Amino acid sequence: MALGHWTPAQEAVLVGAAAGGSRAAAGRTAPVVPGARPGATAPVRTADTVRAPAPVPAPAAYRAPDARGVHFWTPPDLPGLTFDPLLARLLHEEPVARVKLPHGEGHAWLVTRYDDVRFVSIDPRFGRRAVMGRDVTRLAPHFIPMDGAVGVCDPPDHTRMRRVVARAFTSRALGRLREYAQAVMDGLLDRMAEHGGPLDLVAYLNRPFPLAMVGALMGVPEEDRPQMARWTDTILSAAQGREASERAKAEMAGYFRRLPERRTTGPGDDLGDALADAVGEGVLSLDEAVGLAVLVQIGGAHAVRNNSANMVYALLTHPAHLARLRAEPELVPQAVEELLRYIPHRNAVGLARIALEDVEVGGVPIRAGEPVYVSYLTANRDPDVFADPGRLDFDRVHNPHVSFGYGPHFCPASALARMESEILLRSLWDRFPGLRLAVPEDELAWERGALIRGPEKLPVTW
Repeated sequence: MALGHWTPAQEAVLVGAAAGGSRAAAGRTAPVVPGARPGATAPVRTADTVRAPAPVPAPAAYRAPDARGVHFWTPPDLPGLTFDPLLARLLHEEPVARVKLPHGEGHAWLVTRYDDVRFVSIDPRFGRRAVMGRDVTRLAPHFIPMDGAVGVCDPPDHTRMRRVVARAFTSRALGRLREYAQAVMDGLLDRMAEHGGPLDLVAYLNRPFPLAMVGALMGVPEEDRPQMARWTDTILSAAQGREASERAKAEMAGYFRRLPERRTTGPGDDLGDALADAVGEGVLSLDEAVGLAVLVQIGGAHAVRNNSANMVYALLTHPAHLARLRAEPELVPQAVEELLRYIPHRNAVGLARIALEDVEVGGVPIRAGEPVYVSYLTANRDPDVFADPGRLDFDRVHNPHVSFGYGPHFCPASALARMESEILLRSLWDRFPGLRLAVPEDELAWERGALIRGPEKLPVTW
């Protein structure tokens, strides 16, 4: 069957021994299980076995790869934690492939293996700045980052901007945020208890918690945070159209453009203060500060909301894993790392890079000027790095996942996202030990046309 065809998810999640065979056919060896005798495979424990997800239907309009081998990739709205079947196939059969996404011009290279993904992410011969002004093929109808944002800058400008952001993530700053996070979480859980079940956990917890945290980080007053959430949802939706998304981005940018006017002089305590100070000191231009603010606001509110909801869903549908976490609460940080690796948190890919000169990746020549995408999702499922990668395994001690990216563009707020996830998972089941889904699993609705995957609602009771 052609690689561009959408295949059932059961076929796409053939990992471990089966995937090793596929990789061996491509000239690579099957994964080695650490600490096992030669030729041994990882033991499959009943508690860790992942149930086969429902089949993913092929889209009505299927187009096979063209004569140049370009795969036309229109990712479907996948339910639950189903892994994109085309991504899974390319990882094992064509790890450096050419793809055409729904929007933009031409095609781009897609790199899926762990080592190749890290190579492209860190090598200075691949630049983000060169993407600006080009209509590169992409999933969204619009280009999300603003000109001057850290996400589309290269060193040394990128390094200068990252130093400003680092001020908000010192150990002292994170300590203050942790105290605030627990207070916010306790208040939200009180509200849940007052309402009683059933209720929508996304509305009562997964949405307001990270929104409050990024609001505190950015210095956004509480009364302005719901508007921030609406802007973010529109910006990150591929379904609402280019005009609506661009308008929401411009309105959010206008809000943060007025940020320095609301700041006093002197050192600040949050990222909003740090950005305003940097503008005043001439370290950042106002455009750079605004681009940074928009990027952090979007990622901190929307991505954590959906991924934390995905984590709760994963535990509710893996009762043995949940029971173990409740019996061994000290395992929560390690479990969060594994959930970050395992959950396919986005659709398709993020931002492209441009090859600034001819470079070979995974034995494939990429020419100067060609756009290149990396898939952190497939890197996290590479069997040469992760034994039995399709299994949710809370005993996975060596877990060098790249869920927050890699290299210069590694997510600066990763420590905050980890902290929020740990607090949420610990506090939720401490308060509601009988928490469970309030509807059958197959009745859950998942976001459609979204760049970051997650449930529309998560009805729970206790």
